[in-house]
Amino acid sequence: MFLKITAAAVNSLVCVLLYAGGSWTSKERSTGSKKKFMEIEKSSDMGAAQLQHSPLEPTQEQPIPKDDVWKHPDDDTSGGPLPQRPFFERERRAHYLPVKGKFALSTTFSCLWFAASWQLAQPWIKDLTDVTGYWPAVVIIFFIALLPGFLNAHIVASVILDRPPKLDFNLDYPTISLLVAAYNEEENIAETIRGIRGQDYPGEVETIIVDDGSSDNTVRVLRALNFPNLKIIQADHGGKARALNEGLKHVTNDIVVCIDADTFLHPQALKRIVARFLTDPPSTAAVAGCVLVKNSRSTFMTRLQEWDYFTGIASAKRQQSLYQGTLVAQGAFSAFRSKVVKAHNGWPSVIGEDIVLTWSLIKSGWRVGFEPTAIGFTSAPTTFEGFYRQRKRWARGMIEGLKRHGHLVWKKSQFASFFVGIDFIIPFIDLFYAFVFLPGILLALMGHYYIVGPLTLLVVPLAFIIVLIMYKKQKAVFDELGLKVRQNTVGFIVYMLIYQMIMSPICVIGYAQELIGMTKRW
Repeated sequence: MFLKITAAAVNSLVCVLLYAGGSWTSKERSTGSKKKFMEIEKSSDMGAAQLQHSPLEPTQEQPIPKDDVWKHPDDDTSGGPLPQRPFFERERRAHYLPVKGKFALSTTFSCLWFAASWQLAQPWIKDLTDVTGYWPAVVIIFFIALLPGFLNAHIVASVILDRPPKLDFNLDYPTISLLVAAYNEEENIAETIRGIRGQDYPGEVETIIVDDGSSDNTVRVLRALNFPNLKIIQADHGGKARALNEGLKHVTNDIVVCIDADTFLHPQALKRIVARFLTDPPSTAAVAGCVLVKNSRSTFMTRLQEWDYFTGIASAKRQQSLYQGTLVAQGAFSAFRSKVVKAHNGWPSVIGEDIVLTWSLIKSGWRVGFEPTAIGFTSAPTTFEGFYRQRKRWARGMIEGLKRHGHLVWKKSQFASFFVGIDFIIPFIDLFYAFVFLPGILLALMGHYYIVGPLTLLVVPLAFIIVLIMYKKQKAVFDELGLKVRQNTVGFIVYMLIYQMIMSPICVIGYAQELIGMTKRW
């Protein structure tokens, strides 16, 4: 009976351990001693697209006029003048493997993993068939073991192959705008400003903070700080997207960096994210920074989330970036071409405004990058209730993206379509995990090992090795930045063993709420 567990032992537990908390949630270099940010030329009547201040309820997406959609620089069918493209050269490295080759290698490895698992799964399928019938048994094992195993094999191979070129800081850094939407952030905003004040960015930084109708002393605290180059905009409460769009009206620089009101930037964060922007291909419309947990010592919940951000979310970002398919330029810390965002009518008034905007950019032919060494630290929810609300909101945001731009999976959008396809699969994996795998654990405790058995524990060491590969990547980043990884052994063990047991049911609730159209709240 226990032989069925060996069929997908690695796959099933890797699904539980590595897929935890958004691992699937849900970046060419220029030559010369100095490089300038590409100037984008548009006709004089272009202007900034009118920003819609709609309520937070879902609204029909405003169509973007064809001459206002900034196409991929290689697309000469847009009918308008294209951005002037600087000369780029890929850094030549020994044994360099092109992106397509890396994708083919990772996919081949994943397919071999799947094929071997399928062969090993036959005894498991046979035993489960006696209880459920053949096809139900195949579907169950496919979604709780084989498919997650394929996806995690792909991400592991990709992370191993990920070798981004080192940043070149010998650049002409432009003046940038830093945009923050704040709502009742009197306890966090001073610390956020301290992080901005400590930046070693070589150029000028204009800070724009939009107070979204706060009922506390956020504005008073900001004014008392006497921070130079700070513009405070007071708006009626209308949600994060509306606040960001209000601030976007005041942005005049080519690059706008968005952070949350509780994000604390590492001193080199702005310099590094802009350096990646300047040296990435001209088709890049946004670059996502790396967001980690700053309050990991607050509660046990934040200790668990520290590992989620540090290994799970960061590894998914690395995988997507490797294949030039980063799906989320998250609101907590990302940089954008301001004119491109304006041409796309800013952030949509939805729960997952960052997801939907990013997919809109990809649909228009733009590229979204990622810089793992540009780090911003954010406040993670300290209670289970806060965690529940946040992750449910993230789940709803992914469904919003799929509803608006899910057709990207059928369009030619480099490798982004592959990751959009994965996002279509994630809800089914969460559904089977919550309603099949978790009950299987209960059955195992009662002596019925149809889905989970004692031999599952034998793959724990392998799962730890896989996570440690990702840990090593992140630690190398910390070493480069002079940071130290905090000791959090208990949080790590609990994260590995039960984090997904908490995550999947919450995500399923979020998916269901979005699909049936329940009221949205920021």
